[in-house]
Amino acid sequence: MKVYFIGAGPGDPELITVKGKKAIERSGYCIYAGSLINPDILKYCRMDSKKYNSASMTLEEIISVMEEAKVKNEDVARVHTGDPSIYGAIQEQMTELDKRGIDYEVIPGVSSFLAAASALKQELTLPGVSQTVVITRIEGKTPVPTTEKLEKLAETKATLCIFLSIKEINKVVSVLKPIYGESCPAAIVYKAS
Repeated sequence: MKVYFIGAGPGDPELITVKGKKAIERSGYCIYAGSLINPDILKYCRMDSKKYNSASMTLEEIISVMEEAKVKNEDVARVHTGDPSIYGAIQEQMTELDKRGIDYEVIPGVSSFLAAASALKQELTLPGVSQTVVITRIEGKTPVPTTEKLEKLAETKATLCIFLSIKEINKVVSVLKPIYGESCPAAIVYKAS
């Protein structure tokens, strides 16, 4: 029995990895991140698998389902959007699984920042412009370390991929415009794939 943390990719069901798809297909349980997961991904589930929408579940409820699967010796597909290691909140789940001696594996996925670059037909690194890509978010409910404030990161003039910040777009613009200038290319991307 194993729990698979699977990155389902940025939306297009064809962008899930082969390994992720196979893990979903063989798992007796599927816990997925609600409306964030394309419903077509769930078509990869076994017909007899138990499916749980984690949108309204607590951490304790999610872990309880995983414990039930362990008792039944069934694998669990824990399906996250994009790549589970980027804003996927998997660490708290892995910590609980470690406490319970439940085996797990993380299967990476295609992140939305990569799908955005593809949709825009843009390269994120250009010689002489930027050889660094920073994945970040603006401070909100989740605090950001002082050294990682948007102002500090912008000073590097790196390519910034800013997640989970659309509600603070005016703040993002006011911070970045003085540093990057008005002619700097920028895009707001939603459902890139």
